[in-house]
Amino acid sequence: MSQLTGNLLVGQSGGPTAVINASVCGVVQEAFKHSCIQGIYGGMNGILGMLNEEIFDFRKEDPASIEGLKFTPAAGLGTCRYKLDFKKKAEKAAKDMDRLFEVFKAHNIRYFFYAGGNDSQDSSHKIHLESVKRGWEMRVIGVPKTIDNDLPHTDHTPGYGSVIKYVSATVMEVGFDVGSMATDDGSCCIIEVMGRSAGWIAAGAALAQRGNPDNPPQIILLPEIPFEREKFIEKVKSVVARNKYCIVVCGEGIRYPDGREVGADYTKLDDFGHPALAGASTKLKEIIEKDMNLKTRTVLLGYAQRAAAHYGSATDAEESHACGVAATKAAVSGISGQMVKIVRTGSKPYKWTTGLQPLEDIANVEHFLPKDWIAADGFGVTERFIEYAAPLIEGQTKVPEVSGLPGYVTLAKHKLAKVLPPR
Repeated sequence: MSQLTGNLLVGQSGGPTAVINASVCGVVQEAFKHSCIQGIYGGMNGILGMLNEEIFDFRKEDPASIEGLKFTPAAGLGTCRYKLDFKKKAEKAAKDMDRLFEVFKAHNIRYFFYAGGNDSQDSSHKIHLESVKRGWEMRVIGVPKTIDNDLPHTDHTPGYGSVIKYVSATVMEVGFDVGSMATDDGSCCIIEVMGRSAGWIAAGAALAQRGNPDNPPQIILLPEIPFEREKFIEKVKSVVARNKYCIVVCGEGIRYPDGREVGADYTKLDDFGHPALAGASTKLKEIIEKDMNLKTRTVLLGYAQRAAAHYGSATDAEESHACGVAATKAAVSGISGQMVKIVRTGSKPYKWTTGLQPLEDIANVEHFLPKDWIAADGFGVTERFIEYAAPLIEGQTKVPEVSGLPGYVTLAKHKLAKVLPPR
C-alpha cells in the first residue's frame, strides 16, 4: 500500500483508567517519528467533542507534558459515553456519521485512533467501515482500554493490572484495620468494586490473600455467579466463626438468579441503556444485618480504583504505552480496521508482545471469567486465575512528586480553528 500523507486524530472514550493516557502518549510520540503524519491532533471528549469540532494540536504541547501522560490518570483528552447507535437511533447516528466525516475531511484526518472498551471499539469499527464505504482513505486502529478487562481476543486490557493492584492493596489494608478491631461480637466489611457483567476486578482482589484463604477477602462475589442469599449468609457465618470478622469483595454487577442486578437503579439509565450501579454493597449490608444482626460496614471504591495512578502497575503502564506505539506503527504500515491486543508469550517469567485483531471481532463482545478459574463454591477463584493475574501488578509506576503530592500533568490543549458551521 502506498504511503498515506495527512493528519492524525486520537480520542478517548468511556470510563478512564490509571494508564489510558500512556496509550495516547505512545500514539503521539510514535507519530512524531513519521513524516507522512503531518498534524497530530487530539479530540476533546471523544466522539462528542469531534462532532463539535473540538480538536487541539499536540505539536504545540510541551514534550514534557506529553511524556507526563505516562503516569497521569483519568482521560487527559477528555472522554464521553456517546454511542453511534444505528439500531435504536438510526437517523441520528447517520447524521452523526455524516458530521464526523465532514470534520475528518475539513482537517484532512487520515489516521484515526480511539482508546476505549467494548462500545468504543464498536464506534471504531463503524467509522472504519464508513471510511471504506465513502472512499475516504483513512486508517482506523482501536486502542484497548478498560479496567473491566472484558475485551475478547486480548490476554488482558491496559488498565486492569493497575486497578487490581490498587484494589488488592486496599483490601489488605482494610483487612488489617477490621481484623485489629475484631471481637467476639464479630464484624463484616463489604468492599464494592467496579465490574458490571464480568468479575475480573473482584477476582483480582484474591491476590491480597497471598495463598491463604483466611486472609481477606474471605468472600468474593462475582457477576458471573448468581447471588443466592441463604448460601451467602451461611458462608459469612462460617468465616466469622473462624476469624471473628469477614471481608467481602463484591462486583457492582452481581445478580440474583433471575438476572436482576442486586445494586441496580433502573430509574437512572446511561446513554447505552445501562441502569446506574452503586448499591450492591448497601444491599448486602442490609441482608447481613437483618439475617445475622452483625455489625457491617461498606467501602465503595468508586472512581478511586480507576484513578489511583500513584499506585499504578509499572507493567500495566508499559503495556499501555506499547499499545499506543503499536497502533501508530500499524496504521503507518497501511493497516486499518484492527484493534491492538496484548499477547502473552510466557508465564514464568511473564513475557508479552502486541498483536492485532479485527475490530469486528471485538465490538460489543464481552469476555467473562472462565468457569474453571472460579472456585467450586462460587465465592473465590482458583490458582489458574492467580497465575494469570499476578504478573500484571508487578512494579510500581514512578510518579514524580510536587510538594509531597503526585506531579500529574495537564495538557494545554491549543485548539484548532473551527472551519465548519456549528453542529
